[in-house]
Amino acid sequence: MRFLSIYKHSERTTPPTSEEMAAMGKLVEDGFKAGWLVATEGCLPSKLGARVRRSGSNLTVTDGPFTEAKEVVGGFAILNANSKEEAIELTRQFLKVVGEGECELRQLYDAVADTKVA
Repeated sequence: MRFLSIYKHSERTTPPTSEEMAAMGKLVEDGFKAGWLVATEGCLPSKLGARVRRSGSNLTVTDGPFTEAKEVVGGFAILNANSKEEAIELTRQFLKVVGEGECELRQLYDAVADTKVA
């Protein structure tokens, strides 16, 4: 099964330290080697982004930063796991490295396999 892990946190105003980058780099490298990490990326600050919203026939664009938000999406990972419980444990390991924040886990639809919703 594949899961999308969406990491949300309070937006920081400083870049990660070299120690934080090294710890995350090791986790990512280990995850790819072990096969449980399929893809991952971090997001730049929200001031460089935009939100595009559709309501009925109206489309609106709001440029960042998103100061009204308590938390912003900081990045994502696609995980290979045998169960929801395993995906939760992998996410716990990630949060131990990255620190404060939360991850929303969502199982991904697999059109090739006869996937049961966990």
